[in-house]
Amino acid sequence: VQLQASGGGLVQAGGSLRLSCAASGRTFTMGWFRQAPGKEREFVAAISWSGGSTPYANSVKGRFTISRDNAKNTVYLQMNRLEPEDTAVYYCAAVTRLRMTTIMGEYDYWGQGTQVTVSS
Repeated sequence: VQLQASGGGLVQAGGSLRLSCAASGRTFTMGWFRQAPGKEREFVAAISWSGGSTPYANSVKGRFTISRDNAKNTVYLQMNRLEPEDTAVYYCAAVTRLRMTTIMGEYDYWGQGTQVTVSS
């Protein structure tokens, strides 16, 4: 499975962006992670195949929304009220098992990352 992330860019604080991640094949749980300069990669959000389970990191809860379109094998991350602290490379990832997880090491496939920069 190949994952192609897109939608990153430069936005002012308080603005919005929507990231997309298209998968070349069927996936189950999909997630978004991010890595800021000098920091470790961290979990942002995940979504189960049905969409019924959507855990979020506390830092983005209430501002970000993850969703998916299984007909298009695509997952989205709507990011609102962006803050400079959200600046990072955002990666999408996929699990090929019917299991929800927020643990980076349990994801089987990774996209190439898309840069999000929030200016103050």
